[in-house]
Amino acid sequence: MRPPSVPLIVHDPYFSAWSPADTLAGAEVCHWTGAGYGTDSLIRIDGTTYRLMGSQPHNTEPLAQTGVTVLPTRTVATFEGAGVGVTLTFLSPLLPEDLDLLSRPLAYVIWDVKAIDGKSHSVQLYLHFQGQWVVDSVSQQVDGSRFRTDIGDVVRLGSKDQHILERVGDNTRIDWGYLYLVSGSGSGEVVVSTAELSRTTFLQTGAVPQYDDMSLPCSVNSCWPVLAASFDLGDITSNPVTRFAAAAYDDIFSLEYLNRRLRPYWKKPDFQISDLIHAGVRDFEAIKRRCESFDSELMSDLEAVGGKKYAELAALSFRQSIAAHKLAVDIDGTPVFFSKENFSNGCINTVDVTYPSSPFFLLFNPVLLKAQITAILDYAQSIQWKFPFAPHDLGTYPQANGQVYGGGERTERDQMPVEECGNMLVLTAAYVESSGDLEYGRKYWPLLRLWADYLLDKGLDPENQLCTDDFAGHLAHNVNLSLKAIVGLGAFAKLGESIGRAEEASAYMVSARGMAAKWVEMANDGDHYRLAFDVAGSWSQKYNLVWDVLLGLGLFPKSVAETEVAFYLKKIENYGLPLDSRHDQAKLDWSVWSACLAENHADFLAIVEPLYKFADESPSRVPLTDWYSTVTGKQIGFQARSVVGGVFIKLLYDKSLRAKWLGRALRN
Repeated sequence: MRPPSVPLIVHDPYFSAWSPADTLAGAEVCHWTGAGYGTDSLIRIDGTTYRLMGSQPHNTEPLAQTGVTVLPTRTVATFEGAGVGVTLTFLSPLLPEDLDLLSRPLAYVIWDVKAIDGKSHSVQLYLHFQGQWVVDSVSQQVDGSRFRTDIGDVVRLGSKDQHILERVGDNTRIDWGYLYLVSGSGSGEVVVSTAELSRTTFLQTGAVPQYDDMSLPCSVNSCWPVLAASFDLGDITSNPVTRFAAAAYDDIFSLEYLNRRLRPYWKKPDFQISDLIHAGVRDFEAIKRRCESFDSELMSDLEAVGGKKYAELAALSFRQSIAAHKLAVDIDGTPVFFSKENFSNGCINTVDVTYPSSPFFLLFNPVLLKAQITAILDYAQSIQWKFPFAPHDLGTYPQANGQVYGGGERTERDQMPVEECGNMLVLTAAYVESSGDLEYGRKYWPLLRLWADYLLDKGLDPENQLCTDDFAGHLAHNVNLSLKAIVGLGAFAKLGESIGRAEEASAYMVSARGMAAKWVEMANDGDHYRLAFDVAGSWSQKYNLVWDVLLGLGLFPKSVAETEVAFYLKKIENYGLPLDSRHDQAKLDWSVWSACLAENHADFLAIVEPLYKFADESPSRVPLTDWYSTVTGKQIGFQARSVVGGVFIKLLYDKSLRAKWLGRALRN
């Protein structure tokens, strides 16, 4: 696959860097929002310098890139030229079963270099991170500093004005905390300098400047401060030589939840940033081996259930699924894992973003799903939330102090009552089933019953209201939304059975079954089921039907899925299956869910492989978007969102693989 944008350092909504070009030297490295990050890597071979990554300096030729492979935790690019072969690897050790490791904001840049022409060559390496990493705007000022440690010198940059957690919004970058750089292996030097001086010195000498330039603070666009590292490999032969650098970001505080500031999960009284950097360097080899093994095993399983193209699409989604969240810790040690609606509206911990991403966390670690939905449940029980339906969100990232979407906490205007009630009932039931945490279901049963009663009243034939596909506007009598309500009621009933509320649950299951039978009659349009109950000839993807299977509810006859899939196969366009009959717009996550309704593998591939083609050919060079045109492959909106975690739903359909990956998480 040629990714639309290549993930490099991808950890959370702020610590996130991508390369939006066919080659790493084909464009400036940028934040997921598209803001330039000025991050470059150079190689000097026998006195001549070439670019490996980044667009600077313009007058330096790139070394020919021969390939790039995106794996779940790693991106591996290969280069050849001037008698030398280079493998440049970006490693973000986001292993979901290990929350301590996953939460650590430390990434590795790894070079493996060898001669490929039978001769020896003098080689030096260079890397730098510009000040844009620590500010929202290049007009802001930064400071630099150096620390001496037992693993070598560490340099850092940070904004001069540390307005911690104050900046909220969508198209924003962090402007508090500090970026650290350490050369993790021998013959490496690090320095705080300016981009021009640092690059020029390397071009001339093969090393970074000997002394720091501490003429700071200065605004980024007035002096372009950098953290830079260089490595002298000496004369290399056909035996590979490996060097690595580690970059870490300490945001000090990560999130604000109901007016209390939360520290990152990794930070503990006896484990601070110096400990994180030390552990990152010390454990590099072990972490690298773990990630290589994880990637190999997961890619094998993905390919086994969905084919090679599906596996590559999932690999591109993996880090993004996690990195659109931040893992923090509450005062009592409880994990808090909040998403950001990237290039949607900037909301934090949005329920109908958690819902599509949930297959990822149900598969790899349900604790991370619990860390999203618990905050919603607790907020809904507070005096702040006045409505008999579930909230949409908790605020605007990174401040989770109360809903801001639609009517917020004030009115029912532009809310998503049926949508979010259905989502929360499914998510809670799925979490309890995966984790075996029955007490969790008992704790929130009264609140969940309130939402189930709302669906009994409003769910079968929803009023003119929004659903998760709110970009399409309000829609009355929404057939797929009705389906969600029915499945939500079934999920609630199944939860009740598991926690000892069988008699009460039975009544809800009877109601859900009755509603499902009515749905089949009301939605039937011959060879498919409608978009809206009252609009003949309309159609839509019925992606919510997947939970009837995954939760074993048995509410709908199998013929519903069979009829829908047969109809979908007639509607597939160049880059995928449109969401419904109104527009030529696709939703990546929902398309994979709809593909899972297929009984045979060929039909699954027929729906999924155009999604691969979209990612491979889209002219929109942004981190994977989930909303695009099925005709042109162009992005319509959204990018870098966590909802791509929904791609992993196919593994949940395989009971043995689901048990294997879930078992890894539960053992940890």
